[in-house]
Amino acid sequence: MFKLDDKVEFPTRTNDILAIGELLIDMISTEYDANHGSNTYMRYFGGSPSNIAMNVKRLGIHSLIASAVGKDGFGEFLINHLHKASIDPSYVQEVECSTSMVVVNKSKESPVPIFYRGADYHLDFTTKLEEAVLQSKLIHFSCWPISMTPSRQTIEKVIELAKSNNILVCFDPNYHPMIWQKGEDGVDYVKSIIRKADIIKPSEDDAERLFGKDSHENQIAKFLKLGAKLVIMTLGKDGAIVSNGKETIKCHTLATEVVDTTGAGDAFWSGFYTAIVKGYSIKQALKLGFAVSAYKLKYTGAVVDLPRIEVIEEKYGL
Repeated sequence: MFKLDDKVEFPTRTNDILAIGELLIDMISTEYDANHGSNTYMRYFGGSPSNIAMNVKRLGIHSLIASAVGKDGFGEFLINHLHKASIDPSYVQEVECSTSMVVVNKSKESPVPIFYRGADYHLDFTTKLEEAVLQSKLIHFSCWPISMTPSRQTIEKVIELAKSNNILVCFDPNYHPMIWQKGEDGVDYVKSIIRKADIIKPSEDDAERLFGKDSHENQIAKFLKLGAKLVIMTLGKDGAIVSNGKETIKCHTLATEVVDTTGAGDAFWSGFYTAIVKGYSIKQALKLGFAVSAYKLKYTGAVVDLPRIEVIEEKYGL
């Protein structure tokens, strides 16, 4: 059990976080428009696990990203961003498919995405990826790589390897039917993965897609019953509810200015992960997760120029 006042103990490894999954282009409108009516879009580095890998590097810990991109200009753009961030791009596989893209309306609420998938789900399990798993303290992935093959089988092998080597398994259960193969209901499969995860961070929308409408407390109980060890359910401007099955607490947002919500959840993950790796307690890490998210919300795009976690801690008086 993860006691909320305790620190998370990690074995000694050369890498802190291995983020596995989508590395893609976020095409974000330059204007606020809920119905994608804008005529102008800007390209940004994107993909939830990749955002986290970039963020935690800037916050002050080590990260790797395992993903697949196309042999095209967008793939080159993304790999160049990894180079600039001093993240080893050699775990990114280049495949004969177009680089995946998400078109997003700039928003102060939850953005409405349109998905264009290509290379991202062609991630294969290789000796190179096995090497990255074994040298990492924790792995992180979302629903994207498990929603289609062959990356689904890759994640299954990664989880098995992680569980047998005392590596923390962290899962973002961001289920959305539009990213699954036509005719396939992924809900049961997502639930089977939750059983294998140590830490999960569903949003209230994720919970509703998986379980239907219910109270926040009941949704948390459902995730715990499936086998998750620590559930952090984010509630947008209302903060989050966190539970380990024995203790449940409410956390409040620190955001005072919202320019663009794209990547706010990834920013939270990034602050939380950086803090637990650096030896903060889980409760302290939750506060730092909200602080990093609040910092990111002031800027457009999922990945912004974050300072080190200690600077953010001081800025928000934590």
